[in-house]
Amino acid sequence: MSSEQVSTELLRGFSPLDGLKRDNLAALARKIQIREMSPGQLLFKEGDTEKRTLYVLSGTLELIDSGKVVGTVEGGTEFARNPIAPVYPRRVTARAKDRVQFISIDSDLLDVMLTWDQTGTYEVSDLQGKSSQGGEDWMTMLLQTKAFHKIPPANIQAIFMRMQQINYRSGDVILKQGSEGDYFYVLIRGAALVTRETPLSKEGIKLAALQVGDTFGEEALISNAKRNATVTMQTDGAVMRLGKEDFKTLLNEPMLDWVSMSEAEDLIRSGAQWLDVRLPSEYDVQHLDGATNIPLYFIRLKINTLDQDKKYIVCCDTGRRSSAGAYILSERGYQAYVLRGGISREQ
Repeated sequence: MSSEQVSTELLRGFSPLDGLKRDNLAALARKIQIREMSPGQLLFKEGDTEKRTLYVLSGTLELIDSGKVVGTVEGGTEFARNPIAPVYPRRVTARAKDRVQFISIDSDLLDVMLTWDQTGTYEVSDLQGKSSQGGEDWMTMLLQTKAFHKIPPANIQAIFMRMQQINYRSGDVILKQGSEGDYFYVLIRGAALVTRETPLSKEGIKLAALQVGDTFGEEALISNAKRNATVTMQTDGAVMRLGKEDFKTLLNEPMLDWVSMSEAEDLIRSGAQWLDVRLPSEYDVQHLDGATNIPLYFIRLKINTLDQDKKYIVCCDTGRRSSAGAYILSERGYQAYVLRGGISREQ
């Protein structure tokens, strides 16, 4: 049987989902599908740390400890209203006794939505009028990034309420290399291309392709520098934009983790990696031992070469470019720190 979307009525049968406001529950429902397991399949193993909140809809799930069945969760029972083995790492293994239907929710996303819900005023319906198609999709994408889990719920609410929607046609330039930075952007409809003009390439080298939910424009706002690339719409579409001061106070400051040189060296000794975001010519003159060099404007293009499980200490001469680099890394789920003051001040 193929997976199917769930209804809000179904979700309301589970705790703590039954505490969510109607529109917030509906937004969550659009991100969840009913899944199915065959007899003998494992849902998770003892020791698993993946943060998923799981509920059994039908069938029987066996909970196993040291090879012995120590409990069962049967769909439709009062016990099944609660998440399965909600402690991380998992203390038991969960195995399907028969055909089992279940749902899986990103635990961090659920926690953010529950927190918002209980802070009072935020509801998805308040924001949907600001976006013409699938308004909650790009919001949910942002919320699912690990970086947003560092931001206080009140800040997130203010961010979404202060954003403005701007519509564009295919070929329109959203921001131009060399111009002043004034907004942070989220692409909510369509596709866009990031390019950088060089002395050898006037038409620009491609740095990144942007899809719905992707963000851009952070670097110039954080580093108080001019735009280091051009972003052009490849299709008709739309963005949400947030002004520079709102971006700095609501989004940037809570997301960055600053460290001193001594704290950084402790992290390096425990397996972290230096990431130098200056130009290769600056790096060649002076750099920290063992540092990897990825210039700031190449971060988006090269980000997939980095290790999601490794901690990175981002550095430059002053801390300005490195704070922009660390923001982009943390926004995309990497563990990033900024060297306070930069290498020129600390050495």
